Amino acid sequence: MSDKNTDRRVLLIDLDGVIYQGGELIDGAIEALDWIRQRRIPYLFVTNTTSRPRAALLEKFQALGFSAQLDEIMTPVVAAAQWLEDHQKSSVALFVPPATQQDFLEVDAVALDRDRPVDAVVVGDLGETWDFQLLNRAFQFLMQDPQPQLIALGMTRYWRGKNGLQLDVAPFIKALEHAASCEAVVVGKPACAFFEASLARLQAGAEQALMIGDDIVGDVDAAQRCGIRGILVKTGKFRVSDLDGAIKPFALLDSIAALPGWWESTQDRRQ
Repeated sequence: MSDKNTDRRVLLIDLDGVIYQGGELIDGAIEALDWIRQRRIPYLFVTNTTSRPRAALLEKFQALGFSAQLDEIMTPVVAAAQWLEDHQKSSVALFVPPATQQDFLEVDAVALDRDRPVDAVVVGDLGETWDFQLLNRAFQFLMQDPQPQLIALGMTRYWRGKNGLQLDVAPFIKALEHAASCEAVVVGKPACAFFEASLARLQAGAEQALMIGDDIVGDVDAAQRCGIRGILVKTGKFRVSDLDGAIKPFALLDSIAALPGWWESTQDRRQ
């Protein structure tokens, strides 16, 4: 690899809590994205959002006032669909919102009220849809013989909504793993496979990448365990206590709006 390619930096950017929070843009986010594009810095939006398909995310972007292309968005659903194809798992029980199922067009999605054998059980963020019956149905599928593969669309513990912190997919995956004595294949953050798939789309190595996120564990620590430097922003789910633990971000920014200034200052030191 040439020196020029070695110096090339790319960005992996979380969405919820970094670019927007709920239905509101983070102040300065659009300007920061404009700066990234003007500088022609390769980037990818990486999100564990599974409550809506990529097409719906694009619609949300437009409603908030900024644009993106479909291929600029990496989600666990994209990674899961690829995993299912690679491992020839065609019959699947999908525990994801109905809208998200449109991103699983190549699989045989078994109706959840049918007692059919399946190759895999895919679990995403169902929010308040979860109840005992639904969680137990996922468990029943996993108790089939042979046992299907449990696939987790991420392992995010919680996120910040308009009503405060809310459980994400990880607690439900842990419950299913414990009950069914199995281990999930994780295709979203914090799995290295998700970061590696994202970097492959940018044709970059981990040493060239910076991950910008609001989750000290799911974004920063997860990225750094995969050799990617993690930048923590003080927006979204950030809490001051995040800085008291053993995880140390490569950089700490008030928000993504501070990225251009930080970038320019570090570029000066690199020259």
